[in-house]
Amino acid sequence: MNYDLIVIGSGPGGYVAAIRASQLGLKVAVVERSELGGICLNWGCIPTKSLLKSANVFEYLKHAADYGVKIEGETSADFEAMVARSRGVADGMSKGIQYLFKKNKIEVIQGTGKLLGNKQVEVLNEAGEKTVYTAEHILLATGARSRQLPNLPQDGEKVIGYRKALTLDKKPESMIVVGSGAIGSEFAYFYNTIGTKVTLVEYMPNVVPVEDEEVSKQLGRSFKKAGIKVMTGAEVTQVDTSGDKVKVVIKNKKGEETHEADIVLSAVGISPNLENLGLEEVGVVVENGRVKVDEFYQTTVPGVYAIGDIVPGQALAHVASAEGIICVEKITGHNPEPLDYGNIPGCTYTSPEVASVGMTEKAAKEAGHELKIGKFPFSASGKASAAGHKDGFVKLIFDAKYGELLGAHLIGANVTEMIAELVTARKLETTGHEIIKAVHPHPTMSEAVMEAAAAAYDEVIHI
Repeated sequence: MNYDLIVIGSGPGGYVAAIRASQLGLKVAVVERSELGGICLNWGCIPTKSLLKSANVFEYLKHAADYGVKIEGETSADFEAMVARSRGVADGMSKGIQYLFKKNKIEVIQGTGKLLGNKQVEVLNEAGEKTVYTAEHILLATGARSRQLPNLPQDGEKVIGYRKALTLDKKPESMIVVGSGAIGSEFAYFYNTIGTKVTLVEYMPNVVPVEDEEVSKQLGRSFKKAGIKVMTGAEVTQVDTSGDKVKVVIKNKKGEETHEADIVLSAVGISPNLENLGLEEVGVVVENGRVKVDEFYQTTVPGVYAIGDIVPGQALAHVASAEGIICVEKITGHNPEPLDYGNIPGCTYTSPEVASVGMTEKAAKEAGHELKIGKFPFSASGKASAAGHKDGFVKLIFDAKYGELLGAHLIGANVTEMIAELVTARKLETTGHEIIKAVHPHPTMSEAVMEAAAAAYDEVIHI
């Protein structure tokens, strides 16, 4: 029962760290109380993308005539089948983690883990039995859950979180989504596409408020065009679940309005899973609701590490994975670079998609940079026109003095697949002129990156 490393949690931070540690020669065990793959694989990233793909296909069918395809009869969304497919995709991915653990000789310990100190982890299984394991290193990767607001308590029936939204028994006729970050926006898009009447409520002035303002406004317009009622600068003050419908009081600058819906989806962020881990008992310091760590994820207790949603930084699956790899490489005597949190891509899988990395225009100005900004609309892209996806643009922000790419902000079809080029460009300190001279294939959506860079330097050809 002695290991080099015990990882508590098998989400995209924990399982990636475990596999990398095994590759580096450590004897590894992973403690998991639920399904392998954590929230991301089972109740987050993967099943939501399955549902969104179903929505994409349904959208194509509804607009088939635009592409010269004639469909006889009416098309309809089989909600139950969509949910079943998403669960099958998630199950398949979870089984993939089982295979990877077996391949890398990683032991899975089923149960709930707790720190005991002295390099010990106590695991409580479903039968109520406790077993103590020891390890030279212990990595906490316990993730997060849907955040609960005092004025928006979730009952799991009429007021729900993202997990329940993935497995509803039937399609609701109407839904109020509170919060327009990635989770809220994606569910608003999905349910609206399959025929639910959706109202999206956002406290900030624009939807997807962490994005560049131009991108946020474009997505807001696209949502409204698609039939979503968008209420920004608004907040939920009261919820009444006593009747057949949920009554929600929404306050904005005009006053208070009462709205009714079958379901309210609370998508107002996440809360880290820090409870019952034994942190306080062993001396692990928590600051501002997150575990305090150094740049290589060592906590205040030697031999105990933490990554992912429970530490400061962006709560994203790919961030947790990167942190896990850096952490175990440092443990095994390698010399990894600390993670550059200023070069983390963010993606929202709506239609149109949103992807970004680096500074927004506002942040770059506030930081004192003199800017060169280039925008290229997909309405001027041959590939976008051929594909029938002309909404959106690529916006690149450069430092005028040095040519450094400060930020990239994309909205349009498939832009989540395009952002990695710009993450790599920023990592390599690529300049605007180097992007312009890097020949991009024609016709592609990615040409818009080259054209946006050219627009910043008054060299753009196609607008």
